[in-house]
Amino acid sequence: MSALVNGVLLTEVFVTLFVIMDPVGTVPIFLSLTGGRSPAAARRAAWQAVTVSFFVITVFAFFGQQILEYLHISLPALQCAGGLLLLLVALELLTGNEQEPTAQAGTNVALVPLGTPLLAGPGAIVATMLFSRDVHDGPDFVAVALGVILVHLSLWAAMRYSLPILRLIRESGVLLVTRIAGLLLSAIAVQLVADAVRAFIAGEG
Repeated sequence: MSALVNGVLLTEVFVTLFVIMDPVGTVPIFLSLTGGRSPAAARRAAWQAVTVSFFVITVFAFFGQQILEYLHISLPALQCAGGLLLLLVALELLTGNEQEPTAQAGTNVALVPLGTPLLAGPGAIVATMLFSRDVHDGPDFVAVALGVILVHLSLWAAMRYSLPILRLIRESGVLLVTRIAGLLLSAIAVQLVADAVRAFIAGEG
């Protein structure tokens, strides 16, 4: 009897998306965007942001290739663009020059900028599309689906319990995790660009 889930693929999906979407790194941003709101409103914003992100990721997982074909954009092109954008974000995290987005009056911060593009950004979209392209059977599909779900549960937990997390690891802890995430994110970005270049050379672009 074959396994119900591809454990190796599940681990790869979860780790990759976890590093790209950075649940711990969203804590200070979430706190700044929901500052002054009631605890109930902050909890609602956490759920809404995760829901928006999950919806965007799911749409591109299932229909991303069709969307790209309609726009005459190849996957290696999107992969390269996503890698370059990720590299910019990674450099900002590493150098400490990142700027926290501010909420405009009358806007729902859970939708923009939290849900997208902070959570469901180009890097996460490209990574999910690449994983979806490698799905060949039921266990692979379950692995990718579980990986996406587990990462979004981690994102929700990080935002839902952001105040206790911040009190536990303090600002210096968040800074350390952000720097480590920036290093890993830069490696993923370079790998995305390198894979895209190889695909272009092979004539897949």
